[in-house]
Amino acid sequence: MKIAVALTGMLACAAAFTWPYPAQFDYKNTTISAEDIHIVAKNSKSSLLESAISRYTAIISKERFTPPADYKVERPKPAAKLGKLLIEIESDSEELSMSTDESYTLDIPAGGDGTLKAQTVFGALRGLETFSQLLPTLQGLRVVRGTPLHIEDRPVLAHRGLSLDTARNYYPIADLKRTLDAMSYNKMNVLHWHIVDGQSWPVESKTYPELQKNGAYATNMRYSYQDVRDIIQYGKERGIRIIPEFDMPGHTYIVGQSFPKLMSCLDKQPDWDQYAAEPPSGQLNIAKDEAADFAVGLIDEYAKLFTDEVFHLGGDEVNRKCWEEDPDVKAYLKAHANATVETLLSAFYTKVHGAVEGQGKIGMSWEETLFHSEYAPPKDTLIQTWIDEQSIPKTVAKGYRSIASPASSYYLDCGHGAWLANFDGNSWCDPFKSWMHVYNFDPWANVTRAAERELIVGAEVALWSEQSDAVTLDKYLWPRAAAMAEVAWLGKTDADGHVRTTEEVVQRLHDQRFRMVGRGIGAEPLQPLWCARNPGHCLLP
Repeated sequence: MKIAVALTGMLACAAAFTWPYPAQFDYKNTTISAEDIHIVAKNSKSSLLESAISRYTAIISKERFTPPADYKVERPKPAAKLGKLLIEIESDSEELSMSTDESYTLDIPAGGDGTLKAQTVFGALRGLETFSQLLPTLQGLRVVRGTPLHIEDRPVLAHRGLSLDTARNYYPIADLKRTLDAMSYNKMNVLHWHIVDGQSWPVESKTYPELQKNGAYATNMRYSYQDVRDIIQYGKERGIRIIPEFDMPGHTYIVGQSFPKLMSCLDKQPDWDQYAAEPPSGQLNIAKDEAADFAVGLIDEYAKLFTDEVFHLGGDEVNRKCWEEDPDVKAYLKAHANATVETLLSAFYTKVHGAVEGQGKIGMSWEETLFHSEYAPPKDTLIQTWIDEQSIPKTVAKGYRSIASPASSYYLDCGHGAWLANFDGNSWCDPFKSWMHVYNFDPWANVTRAAERELIVGAEVALWSEQSDAVTLDKYLWPRAAAMAEVAWLGKTDADGHVRTTEEVVQRLHDQRFRMVGRGIGAEPLQPLWCARNPGHCLLP
């Protein structure tokens, strides 16, 4: 039997348990024992692969996961057992980039050794995660169902990300690492680290050490260079790239705590809403060469610390009134007859994007840089679309690559009401986005031309932290981020054009949620346990 979508009733086969679902899954009906797990790399000297084998051996050995619908299943009586899992990779290269091949094939026979083959170590990592999900424990016995089975798998989108804001509230390194673990369990491959914002500057700067000294919430709420390098390595070991975002020229009030002369409209009160999207107000002064030089200095420093090929420049939610009322800006415009706020902003963008290019990096920015300014970003710029779902087709129609992050579907912080203490109402992006709403969003909707569909290269959920910190992190992210992860890995439709529905996938997501909880991730339940144990019985008539 060959399938491209997992259906609700497939509880007796291996396919029932995997998340994200593989691109191709062939299986039969033999159950074999898998009590003794031995994973061996053939002809590879990759330290990343060696580390992954040790990690997954430990996960599998510790894990005794029983799918909730199998709580009454009879103990299997397998006539054969799984031998070793042999891993073969074509290249020991440990270079991780947007173009890295993550494909793999996995074969588990009805007894004897299994094989996992991949072009790269990172494809092998994805295959190891799938292998770990094929090993349920039924009445005390670890097994593989559906053998002999054959999987051929590869992602649809190259960028499958999470944007995490660690500036409005601080997240300890241990929580970031746990999040990277959870991302790896769902085959996500980008942590977009929104590391600074107007409220705080927790990351060390050797060029401008005052930024962290005056901008971190506390001495124990900081990220050192070594912390950053630790997170980059930890992510790489799990096939996850770390893309930093240093938002500019907006969202920079905290810079003014060290360099007030570089700033405009610092902490305007009480009418902050006239100058910023949220308090505190403050933007780099685009009429001052020193402000642009400062921004370039930041890029030159952090482009070396963060090793990924992509560098996010922000560029969102800039406020024109902030500059129009600034005395230095007004003086500059008076002295330069052809200058406007828009020409100043374009000149600033030209300098910072040029600095990113000068560091050999690819720029990434929020969609306002493309749509809400006169500046034309370099054509290799990744445009993160968030304001409107129609921003995706608009972006690719202009020939730019899109990372889909629509607030209407992928903003996971929404749904908790306003956070301004004198307003008892909804937040701007309410309501709450359920896992079903996340899963049902189609990044390719309204994009019909093949060349433009290819420019949709990523999807990314976001957790902004006005109302989140380490206490709420897991439950706000999981399993909703996992819903996006499957769509980004597998696409919205199968080979026959069938659009996968939440009714069809819910049982697999139940399994994934319980599996993640067993691995130490505080993921929220989807439904009462009774529903997870009785598939198909908790549907709207």
